[in-house]
Amino acid sequence: MRHRKATVKLNMTSSHRKAMISNMIRSLFETGKIRTTVRRAREAGRAAEKMITLAKKNTLASRRDAKSFIRCDKTVKKLFSEIRERNEKRNGGYTRVLRAGYRVGDGSPQAVLELVEKITKDVKEETKTIKDKIKDFKKKQDETKTTKGKDDKKEAPAAKK
Repeated sequence: MRHRKATVKLNMTSSHRKAMISNMIRSLFETGKIRTTVRRAREAGRAAEKMITLAKKNTLASRRDAKSFIRCDKTVKKLFSEIRERNEKRNGGYTRVLRAGYRVGDGSPQAVLELVEKITKDVKEETKTIKDKIKDFKKKQDETKTTKGKDDKKEAPAAKK
């Protein structure tokens, strides 16, 4: 039985799993989001939360712990500068897992793992553009309805003659 077992094995050895999650977190911190399977995204999200919490402590020991897990100086610097500053007031929930359909090859459920602070900025920008697009679309529909009605009335008498 798997009572009180925190991690998911993901059908691989522990060394392979740790390396994979480390690489996923590195990509997440460099790009802001990654696309993977749902189970992998959940596990990588848990580890990313721990790394951001380490960065919030901002001590030499926490920097060394992060370096031993991520294994990239550039990414650790970004974690301890940009990402830490963005999440300093937040008490957790630094990542978000969004479902993204199913993979074409084998049908496995896909997800996007993103940093929350980045999402809120992008979503605000996207919602403004989406709202504008919806308004423009509705205006075009109203215009086409009114022009179709006028065209039909003009064409109808011509067809009767």
